Amino acid sequence: MTVTGESDKLFSMGERNRSTEAIILSVHEQGENNRSVCALSPENGIFYSTLYGGPKSSLRSLVQPFNTGTIWLYDVPSKNSVKITDFDVKSCHLSFRVNLFKMWAANLASELIIKTHCAGESKSAFILLKALTDGMEKSDEKEARLGLLRFMWRYLSLLGLQPDVTECSVCSKKLLSEQKVFYSPETHSFLCSECFTQSNFNLNASGAALTYLAAINTLSPKKVRTLSLTEEDVFELKKILYFLIEEACSSPLQSIKSGAGIL
Repeated sequence: MTVTGESDKLFSMGERNRSTEAIILSVHEQGENNRSVCALSPENGIFYSTLYGGPKSSLRSLVQPFNTGTIWLYDVPSKNSVKITDFDVKSCHLSFRVNLFKMWAANLASELIIKTHCAGESKSAFILLKALTDGMEKSDEKEARLGLLRFMWRYLSLLGLQPDVTECSVCSKKLLSEQKVFYSPETHSFLCSECFTQSNFNLNASGAALTYLAAINTLSPKKVRTLSLTEEDVFELKKILYFLIEEACSSPLQSIKSGAGIL
């Protein structure tokens, strides 16, 4: 079950002290000394809590965006809130501080998960986000860009919104061997060049790019990471996937708008 904002209902009401595995999604200042923290738990979905304490608080350096570990929480009924009492960090991502793409990619993934309420699958959303952030930490920027494409395609599957990439939705022609295929927003499907009607809306990709998407669904993550794409294929897939995830959210994503030129 995914909960956004009803912190007093996160866990069983009989206990005030609780712990759960979590990824920190965002941290925002709250008043002069406190911070509002949004996190994702595989069991409880998205939840909000408060980190008390000024700059000298040791917890402030631990509770950072995309750090993952076990978080301890204390229910405060009088304030209708949840207080963070400790955080045992298992993985952090120091490279995000020096690589703008990695940070914006993580922000994009976080915003997508929040807006779609984990696609109703908090455990799967947690696994996908953790795989993305941990994978980017170990990768250079080029591989991190491919990692973001894979995350978005897998998340579309979680949402049940992956279009078929193997056949033209009109004539059933096999697309993976085609030189160029087109995405149709009207039918939420891919078309071969013979069935595509020219319009002002033009998202296209090569059959090789669609083969990469198909491989994500059928091969192991380790095997997929050995596959490569041309820079043109990466660019075209990025345009298509950004369009698809914003359609899934029914609104533009602030991360894509603010990160233009970086993402």
